[in-house]
Amino acid sequence: MMSEKKESSITSLISAFARAYHMEHDEPLIFNDFVSRKLITSEEFATISENMIRGIHFFHPDADHQFRGDSNQILKWITQVQLSPITLARSAYSEQVMLQEAALGVKQMIVLGAGMDTFAFRHPELGDELDIFEVDLPSEQRLKKERLRQAELVIPRNLHFVPMDFTREMIRTDSWSSLFRDVRTMFTLLGVSYYLPKEDLCRLIHHAFAPLPAGSSIVFDYADEHLFQEKGKYNRVENMVKMATMGGEPMLSCFTYEDMEHLLEKAGLLIYEHLSPEEVQERYFSQRTDDLSAFETIHFIHAVKK
Repeated sequence: MMSEKKESSITSLISAFARAYHMEHDEPLIFNDFVSRKLITSEEFATISENMIRGIHFFHPDADHQFRGDSNQILKWITQVQLSPITLARSAYSEQVMLQEAALGVKQMIVLGAGMDTFAFRHPELGDELDIFEVDLPSEQRLKKERLRQAELVIPRNLHFVPMDFTREMIRTDSWSSLFRDVRTMFTLLGVSYYLPKEDLCRLIHHAFAPLPAGSSIVFDYADEHLFQEKGKYNRVENMVKMATMGGEPMLSCFTYEDMEHLLEKAGLLIYEHLSPEEVQERYFSQRTDDLSAFETIHFIHAVKK
C-alpha cells in the first residue's frame, strides 16, 4: 500500500510539473494552469527536471547527436513529445466541458483522482454557484493540503475534499453517494481508465450515476484498441506502456469505440461528444511549430445520463 500511495503522489506531481512547465516555456498555451507551479517546491521542480534529462536515452537513443548535451533542449523535447501532450489536452478539454456545464446549471462537480487539480482556485467566480468535490486517496489529499498551506492559498468555501480510494469503494458499493447531493452532477475521470480492468470501469460508472438525475455527465480519457501495438511518434506510446509497467502500475485496458459505447449504455449514458486523436490534434495542436502534438491512441469522451 505504501508503494501505491507513493506512486500516486509522484504521478500527480509530474502532471502538475507538466502543466507548470508548459505555462512557463511553451507558446501558444494549450492549457493555462497558472496555479500548478505554486504546488511544487523548487527542489521538486529541479529534481523532476533532472530525472527527465538523465532519462533522455530511454526516450531518444540518438539524443547525444541531436541535443549535444543541451539540457534545456533535452527537457523541452521530453516534455513536449512524451510528458505533456495527454495531460495538457485532456485538461483543456475537461475544463471546457466543466465551464459549459456550469453555465448550463450544473451545481455539483466531482473530480475523481483529483491529484493536484487547480480548477477551484482558478475559477473563484463559480464559488457561489458550484460545489466541487475532489475525491482522492487520503495520503494524496494530505500532500495537497500541505502544498496549499505552503503556497498560502486559501481553500475556496465551495471546494470539498473527500478522502477515498474510489477505484475500490465506488466499484464495490454505491454507499459513497450519500456524501453528495442528488442534483445534476458532472464527473471528471482523467488518467484512470487505462489502469482499471474493464469490468471495474463499468461498475464504477454504473455506481457513480445510479443515484443521479438525467443530464448528469462525465468526461474521461481512454486508450483505443491499438494501445499495445501502436509505437507512436518516437515510440512514445510504447514508452508510456513500458513506464507504467516499470512503475508497478501496468496499463490494463483499451477499448474500441463500440466497446465504450456499450459500456456507457449499460450504465444508462449516451456519448454526447467523442474526440479521436485526429480530432484532438485539430482542436488543440494544429498549426504549432514545436514538438507538441496529440498522443496516438488516446480519445476523450463526454457522456450524459439519459
